[in-house]
Amino acid sequence: MKCVILAGGSGTRLWPISRQSEPKQLQSLISEKTLLQETIERLDFLDSKNIYIATNKEYLQEIKNQAKQIPDENFIIEPAMRDTATCICYAALHLNQNFPDEVMSIIYADHLIKNKTEFIEKLKVAEKIAKNENTLNIIEVKAKFPNTNLGYVKIGKRLEEIDGHEIYEFLEFKEKPDEETAQKYLESYQYLWNTGFYVWKISEILQQYQKFLPKTYKNLKEIFDNFDKTNKNEIIVKNYSACEKISIDYAIMEKVKKSKVRIIPASLGWSDIGTWSSIYDELDKDENQNVLKGESLNLDTKNSLIYNYTDQLITTSGLKNLVIVATKDSILVTRKDKDHGVKKIVEELRKKEKKNLL
Repeated sequence: MKCVILAGGSGTRLWPISRQSEPKQLQSLISEKTLLQETIERLDFLDSKNIYIATNKEYLQEIKNQAKQIPDENFIIEPAMRDTATCICYAALHLNQNFPDEVMSIIYADHLIKNKTEFIEKLKVAEKIAKNENTLNIIEVKAKFPNTNLGYVKIGKRLEEIDGHEIYEFLEFKEKPDEETAQKYLESYQYLWNTGFYVWKISEILQQYQKFLPKTYKNLKEIFDNFDKTNKNEIIVKNYSACEKISIDYAIMEKVKKSKVRIIPASLGWSDIGTWSSIYDELDKDENQNVLKGESLNLDTKNSLIYNYTDQLITTSGLKNLVIVATKDSILVTRKDKDHGVKKIVEELRKKEKKNLL
C-alpha cells in the first residue's frame, strides 16, 4: 500500500498559532511533536519509501525538515490550492506512473488518532477489500457527541466481516448539521463522523475521475504526459491552476454508485483538530478542567484552554469556558463555544492587509 499524507492546508481556525507560513500541521499542538510528525510515526508499519506527502512549495522546506525519513522523490508539490479533489487526483496520477495496480490510502497531516493499533488494522482491512472487490473504502468513526463542525455519513446494512472487522453499506453523505439534527444523528446510530480516510486502488479512483471530473483529470494527465518537456514547469502551473476547486466528496464520492463504496467503522480516538475547542476536548485537564501550555497563573479559572508561546506570564482570575492563546505578536481571547469565529478574524486581518499577522 502507498500512503499519501495531505499536508497543504492552512488551518485558519487555529490562528494565531497556525499561519500561512507555518500551518497547524507543522505545529506542536497536542504533544511535543508536530501533527505531521505524529502522522508519519503512525504509519511506521510501512516502509518510508511507501509514504508520500502532498503539499505546496511554500511549506516544502519545513516539511522536509520535519520528515527527514521520507525520500525526496516522495514529495508531491501542488503548484496551486485547488482543494482535495485536484490534489488527490494529482497524487494518484503521480503514483500511477509506477504503481497502477497498487492500493493507495489518503491520510491527513493534521488529524489526531489515539488508537494507532486499530487505525493500522482498519487500513489493512480496507486494503484487502480494495484489492479483492475494487471498492472505494472509507474508514469512519463513531460519533461521540452531536458535533456541528463535522460532516457525517449514513450507513446501511452490514455487508460482511473481515478478520473480525465489520463492513457496512454506504447510503449518503450529510453536510455539517445544526445542533438538533446532529443530536438526531447521534441517537439513530446510523451516522458516523466523516474522517476522509480513503483507501482504494489507484487505477479504480482514476477511472472515477475520468467519469465524474473529466476536465480536471485531462488537465492533470497532460502534466504527466509532458513531463519530459523542457517547459514542464510552465505546463504544471498552467494545467493545475485550471482545475476545478472542489473537494473529493462533492466531486467524486457523492456521484459514484453507492454499491462501489464500503464503510469501515472504527474507534480511533479521532479528532480533526480543526478548532481550539477540539484541542481542549481531546487533551488531559488539570483539577480545574483547564488545558495549559506555557507559563500562566490561574485563580478560580475553570474549563479553559490557555496556551502561552511567549516569555510573559499570563494571569487569569474568575474566568471559565475561554480560549486564550498568546504569541509574540498576537493574543486571541474567545469563548470556547464561539471559537469558530476565529476564521472570521483571519478574514478581517486579510481585508485590512495585515500580512504580518497572517
